[in-house]
Parts: sequence; structure tokens; C-alpha cells
Amino acid sequence: MTKYAKMILEIVETSRSHITAEQIFDQLRRTCPGVVLATVYNNLNRLWQDGLIRKISVEGIPDRYDRIARHDHLVCKGCGRLVDVDLNDMTEQLQRQVGVPILSYDLKLVYWCEDCLAERNTENDSAGAP
Repeated sequence: MTKYAKMILEIVETSRSHITAEQIFDQLRRTCPGVVLATVYNNLNRLWQDGLIRKISVEGIPDRYDRIARHDHLVCKGCGRLVDVDLNDMTEQLQRQVGVPILSYDLKLVYWCEDCLAERNTENDSAGAP
């Protein structure tokens, strides 16, 4: 593993904020000013392919990266906010249903966060006002 890959892995593993490649780049640049964004993307892809980090893709927002520890996510449909949620591991149940070994799964529960729900309610109230 390259020095950049090790540093990027450490950044992802210590972050609890579902960090983007650009945020990782900004952090890495503080200690390695010569690093380029392409290096970050290349190393993130390698770490993800090797199963050392999770890539969370949500339509309309940049991919985010997360530690590999087993957990799932709530994803706000409005703003894309990601929140960790610990649900029971469903690997065995899923394997029984599909009939093949499951390597992993990424459960994303879509919801409206409080801020977006309040905004939607305000918009609906305004639209119905005379």
C-alpha cells in the first residue's frame, strides 16, 4: 500500500462525517502539499476495490467514503444528509432469500430529515395560502 493510500485510509477511518474525495484532498494537502486530486481519486478507488473502505453513492451528490465497519445509512431525499444507523446484520437472511453467498450489502433508507421536512411543510403552507 502506498503512503498516500495509508494516509487516505486513516482519514476515512477516523472521520465520522461520510467524507468526500474533495474533503479528503483538503485534509491530505495539509501534510502533503504536492498531492493532486487525481491521486486521491485513484487511491480511493483502489481502497474501495480492495474492500478497505465503503463508497456511498447517492444520486445528485458526490460519492462519499466511510469506514468498513458494518452499519447502514439513513439518506435524506432532500439534502442528501447521511446518518449512520445500526441495524441487525441481515446477511444470512438475504443469502437464504437469494440463494447465493452475499459478500456484503449496503442498505440506504431514504427519508426526509427534520430540516427538509420543515421546509417542505412551509412550501406547502405557502402554496395553499390565499
